[in-house]
Amino acid sequence: MKRLKNKIAIVTGTSRVKGIGTAICREMAREGADIFFTHWSKYDRQMEYIDHDSDWSQLLMEEIRSFGVRCESMELDLSQPDAPKKLLDEVHEKLGSPTILVNNAAHSIDVDFRSINADILDAHYGVNVRGTCLLTVEFARQIEGKHGGRIINMVSGQDKSPEPGNLAYVATKGAVSAFTKSVALELAPLKITVNAVDPGPTDSGWMSNELKRDLLPKFPMGRLGEPRDAAKLIVFLASDESEWITGQIIHSDGGFW
Repeated sequence: MKRLKNKIAIVTGTSRVKGIGTAICREMAREGADIFFTHWSKYDRQMEYIDHDSDWSQLLMEEIRSFGVRCESMELDLSQPDAPKKLLDEVHEKLGSPTILVNNAAHSIDVDFRSINADILDAHYGVNVRGTCLLTVEFARQIEGKHGGRIINMVSGQDKSPEPGNLAYVATKGAVSAFTKSVALELAPLKITVNAVDPGPTDSGWMSNELKRDLLPKFPMGRLGEPRDAAKLIVFLASDESEWITGQIIHSDGGFW
């Protein structure tokens, strides 16, 4: 029995061939979910490490459909205030009423106290905080009174240990952790669970060989995290099996220290 059969899932930030968003879409499709994903090429092209393919969204849609499920996508700047309504209207039109939301999209530029400024902080806030919060509440408002749901936010271990040199990202992802715990209690009476996943450092295409060598000794299981590690946990949190789990920040990082 496929755990997500007849479910409709939204996955944001699915722009990279090796990315966590792509792995989430694949794992959910294998479990029977219809998929709607977002991507934002303007951001991707700015990142030196991105395995950017201008045809990637179309190729991924075709791959997801090969699992026997429906799949649609759209390019969307989640930092825009009207993005949540645009996205949900499109999902309703193309697939129907969604039951799963994975807030995977993120803005991340390494900055320390010497280089951080208002523009950098605002860019992180626009996607990581405002985008996540507004999409979460709009999702809940639209399904209230219809059916329950699952919301999974992605965080980065900022509540587990400090991350110097990454100030704007950890500040905004820390806000997501706090938001997750509080909104989970508001949405629990609606049978909507809200949890967050910290996958730890994940080899999703952004790591240099030098960084991989430095990180490997910090993983007691002897390997780096892979996108599918996060995706398998997210499938569980999106399923009916997780109905009693909400308001949790889950560190699924292979014991990374």
